[in-house]
Amino acid sequence: MLGIAMARDSWFRNTQWNEEIEAAFFAKLKRARDKSQYLRIQASTLAPFHPDVALQLLDQYFALGDHFDIAQAHVDRATAYLALGDLEAAILSYEQAVAREEVFPRLRTGASIDLPYLIALNGITDRFDQALAMLTGPTDSLMFPVALFKYHAARAMILRLSDRECAAKEAQLALEAATRDHSGFSYHRKVGLVSDRHAAALKKLRDLCNA
Repeated sequence: MLGIAMARDSWFRNTQWNEEIEAAFFAKLKRARDKSQYLRIQASTLAPFHPDVALQLLDQYFALGDHFDIAQAHVDRATAYLALGDLEAAILSYEQAVAREEVFPRLRTGASIDLPYLIALNGITDRFDQALAMLTGPTDSLMFPVALFKYHAARAMILRLSDRECAAKEAQLALEAATRDHSGFSYHRKVGLVSDRHAAALKKLRDLCNA
């Protein structure tokens, strides 16, 4: 039964893209009732690997009007723009996701953490005040270790310019989050962990602690 279920939804979770896959996807999409959701999920899957295609699919998604997962669609756009190296467009997409969540606070993404982390990691100093203002609340609601890591890592990288002692403490908290090897969820134990993708931030944090 699991294999059948996976086969049924594989048509909108393609990790590769070519003319044949594209034709099959749009043939299925034409018959689908909720086209917007399938467009967004397929775009999300392709965003890191085929960002241009993902952005085209997301344009079609947004053209269909208002949907419950618009904030996540903006995050998916940010992922695609980051894959293309377009930092400013990624920041704008994260800002749009955060703005959407302010209107619909019950439908949350990771944008409110990913945005300041992106700003801090890339040293965009003229946005540091904006980033720090987003990192002042409690961390109890951060479900995964990687979110806690990004929260403290961003604060550390920003505060190092004004308060090295506080920055070092934040860096230590981020490094502690990075050592966690369990998400805290029984059925998704390896989801939301810090990985090699965060190597650049980890190096900055270790250097800060050792300074």
